[in-house]
Amino acid sequence: MPSKFTTNFNTKTIAYEELLNDFKALLKKNNLKFTIQREVILETLYNSDEHLTPELLYNLIQTKYPDLNTGIATVYRTLSLLEDSNVVTSLSFGAQGKKYELGTKEHHDHVICTECGTITEFVDEAIEERQHAIAETLGFKMIDHSMQIYGICKKCQNK
Repeated sequence: MPSKFTTNFNTKTIAYEELLNDFKALLKKNNLKFTIQREVILETLYNSDEHLTPELLYNLIQTKYPDLNTGIATVYRTLSLLEDSNVVTSLSFGAQGKKYELGTKEHHDHVICTECGTITEFVDEAIEERQHAIAETLGFKMIDHSMQIYGICKKCQNK
């Protein structure tokens, strides 16, 4: 019998103010200044339901805040800091680069179309239970995990 899964779940598990305070502490810990450009990067990630490339994130910021003067290098450096600190997670697309999402969402997995790049998030309790059981059977203390299923979506199959 197929397991039940869902693609609709709570995507924001942390209030923006709490995330912003954590971000300010992270910057201070790394001897970096809190700037409006860095805040806008965080805010844009927080408000997005998409998986963003650095270039797409940069373009969204340029469109919404054309007078802010946020450089693409600032986007890359901020994403790197956030990823190193587990605030954002990334999915690698080889030569096409990475796509980022805020790591404060509920745990979920991804189905990724190798043709069009569409990413669908899902939660499947049976898979989650099985992964935990496997780790326990192997005497492994699981801290985190991720699963990506690569293939071709229905839309691309029908082309």
